[in-house]
Amino acid sequence: MATAKKAPAKTAPAAKTAAAPAKKRTPNAAFMKALTPSPALAAVVGSAPLPRTEIISKLWVYIKANNLQDAANKRNINADAKLKELFGKPQVSMFELAGLIGKHVK
Repeated sequence: MATAKKAPAKTAPAAKTAAAPAKKRTPNAAFMKALTPSPALAAVVGSAPLPRTEIISKLWVYIKANNLQDAANKRNINADAKLKELFGKPQVSMFELAGLIGKHVK
């Protein structure tokens, strides 16, 4: 029994897409505000004031450098001694990360 292939989806004509220029996204000022990390967070990311986005990026660099992602489920982060101070528990989900960091910035 042969199955029929679906026809490729039609795209909008090129003239219509060229008429609407892409708008440049401006970053939210709240994310770009430099925040001072707590002493526990400063042990991981440094003591200089950083925006939230940079703090999360530096945390991921630390997590990957120390091989702290769970091997079975990459969405979980296993805490070492420094991260256990931040998280308050031995393992957290990557989705909890930003919420837990919010308590450690001013």
